[in-house]
Amino acid sequence: MRLQLNQLAKSFDGKVVLDGITADFDEARAIVFIGPSGGGKSTLLRIIAGLETPDSGTIALDGESVEFSNEETLRAHRRRLGVVFQSFNLFPHLTALENITLPLEKVHGHTPGEARDIASETLKRFQLGEHAGKKPAELSGGQKQRVAIARAIAVKPRVLLFDEPTSSLDPEMTAEVLEVIEELKREGRDFVLVTHEMGFARRVGDVVALLANGRIVETGTAEQVFTAPNSAQCRDFLARVLRY
Repeated sequence: MRLQLNQLAKSFDGKVVLDGITADFDEARAIVFIGPSGGGKSTLLRIIAGLETPDSGTIALDGESVEFSNEETLRAHRRRLGVVFQSFNLFPHLTALENITLPLEKVHGHTPGEARDIASETLKRFQLGEHAGKKPAELSGGQKQRVAIARAIAVKPRVLLFDEPTSSLDPEMTAEVLEVIEELKREGRDFVLVTHEMGFARRVGDVVALLANGRIVETGTAEQVFTAPNSAQCRDFLARVLRY
């Protein structure tokens, strides 16, 4: 995967969230963004997903520019991605199976039968087959997030995007979801991950970038960033979050 960001900027109500980010992540299976809360990580991921429009700057994924001004090409870009949000974003009135079949039918053009077969197989893969008929309120947090990951995988995305997928989970459920993501990494899936789980970021990241105050202040291999960061800001951040 190659992800190119060029002078990317975004503000909300006059507050700068992304401040002219430029970076070129080349030949990376797993790109991981870390950094303090409010630093712009989730906004950046939403822009990469085509769900938020930057004020200025450009993005290219595997050499293809994301055209935010063209709704048709933007929809095509979104269809090639699988996005997993921190709050699951499952439809509460639909079963686990229906949460997966809906985008397969409405967005990706599968027949109801095809969508049901794909959804059923995907749920079984994540040990969720027996929960196919349950609605989100009947599932644990870890099960909800695995359904969300199954939904993202079912559309056969070019790249997976994870926005703090464990932030609302307890430690046991966090481990459950991280194991799924690590399995996807072993399969060779390309993904971009925003996380506060530093040990996991170090283990799965091919490239790790620290985003703070709307800027990328450090980028490198996971080993380099975590053991020998170049910037004082990165050293200070890691010293705080790794203290306990």
